[in-house]
Amino acid sequence: MRALGGTPVAVDLAPFLEAARLLYGGPWVAERYLAIRDFFDAQPDKVFPPVREIIAGGRGISAADTFAHLYRLRALKRACDAVWDAVDVMLTPTAGTIYRIDEMEADPIRLNANLGHYTNFMNLLDLAATAVPAGFQADGLPFGVTLVAPPHQDAPLLHLASRMQRALGASLGATGHALPGAEALALLPDGQVRVAVVGAHLAGLPLHGQLAERGARLVADTRTAPCYRLYALPDGKRPGLVRVDGGGAAIACEVWELPAERFGSFVAGIPAPLGIGKLELADGAVVNGFICEGIAVAGARDITEYGGWRAWLAARGAA
Repeated sequence: MRALGGTPVAVDLAPFLEAARLLYGGPWVAERYLAIRDFFDAQPDKVFPPVREIIAGGRGISAADTFAHLYRLRALKRACDAVWDAVDVMLTPTAGTIYRIDEMEADPIRLNANLGHYTNFMNLLDLAATAVPAGFQADGLPFGVTLVAPPHQDAPLLHLASRMQRALGASLGATGHALPGAEALALLPDGQVRVAVVGAHLAGLPLHGQLAERGARLVADTRTAPCYRLYALPDGKRPGLVRVDGGGAAIACEVWELPAERFGSFVAGIPAPLGIGKLELADGAVVNGFICEGIAVAGARDITEYGGWRAWLAARGAA
């Protein structure tokens, strides 16, 4: 992961593991019981004994127990969600160890719980995850790791998993067959949308919360291509960025990345005369960005000379 550009950050796994224990120690066992209740009650002897023992525990879970566990899961999810403020992806073993079949048969419930130590919290916390083969142990048995991310990040995880698997080795497990080409993933969208902001959505300014609440992260603090004019709109709260054929300048901006499924609600909240269009950056890249209807700058103050909205706010404050 370091070789791929990652920086390791230690996180507290305790709330994740507590959430994992709810899977078999909470009302979700009752949900399993409900799914097969008629069959289970009529023919319990037809159910595999370890499974029967687990599902039978769902019979005694009360409505009060269910609400208590739901409230606890909600609190744990808040604690776990805070992890994503510090990291982009979490790396864990897929299974801490591998057991022999005779070991599993002798102690199936406890050992199965061990196998789910790093995975039983995934669905309860609504996380995206993918397992990646990571080589073989000294005893010849396989070992794997899991890449974990917030929900709806399946595509970025698959891209990263593909890169990681190729960095770890060039064959499919112990088969000796080469990995297939990566072209199949090339057309898979990464699930993210980048948007350049030049005004009140900049970090620390009044409207930045609209990005923060959608899980946006800063990609670049940069400038536009030198083909724009910046205006302070009459309400004094927002700037308007207009592309011009000549006499433009590079304007300070920030590029933020947010999940694609949250982009629509962000755009829907933008009032006229502003909107989202294609904005050219100083390096030639073109991203979604804030632009202004040309007619709206009539009577607005041209503040291009300040180079950006922050500089204009600072100058106005000093004045």
